[in-house]
Amino acid sequence: MTATTTAPAAALADDAAAVAAVPQRIIAAWAAQDGSAFAEVFTEDGTMVLPGIHESGRERIAAFMTQAFAGPYRGTQVTGTPLAVKFLSPQTAVVITQGGVLAPGESEPATERAVRAIWVLAKQDGEWLIAAYQNTPRHTP
Repeated sequence: MTATTTAPAAALADDAAAVAAVPQRIIAAWAAQDGSAFAEVFTEDGTMVLPGIHESGRERIAAFMTQAFAGPYRGTQVTGTPLAVKFLSPQTAVVITQGGVLAPGESEPATERAVRAIWVLAKQDGEWLIAAYQNTPRHTP
C-alpha cells in the first residue's frame, strides 16, 4: 500500500471513531447533569428537537438543559447505542441511535422514555459537533 491509499482510510477511521464518540460526550454531560457541557457538544447554531421542544443555539440549549437537570431530568441518566453511521461528506455525518432516559436504578429506559434519534454532525475546526439532533418515541402508546 502507498501512503496515498492508506491516509484516506486512516482519516476515515479516525473520523468514524470521533463521530461515534459524540453520543458518549452527551451521555457524559448528562451524567454530570451539566447543561453547559451538554450544549458544548453542539455547533454554535445547533438545533435540538425533542417531543414538544425546539431549541436553537448553544446558549438556549444550555439554558434548557440546565433547567431540565434541575427539574424533570434531575438524577436521570441517558443511554444511546448507535444503529447506523453514514458519512454524507468528509465534514458531515448522520448517526442514528436507540436509547432513552434512564430513571434512577434503571438499566433500560421505560417504554415511555425510549427513543430513536437522528444526529446530524458537522466537523468544525477538526472537531465533530452536533448541528441538529431530533428524537422520537421508540414505541407508540
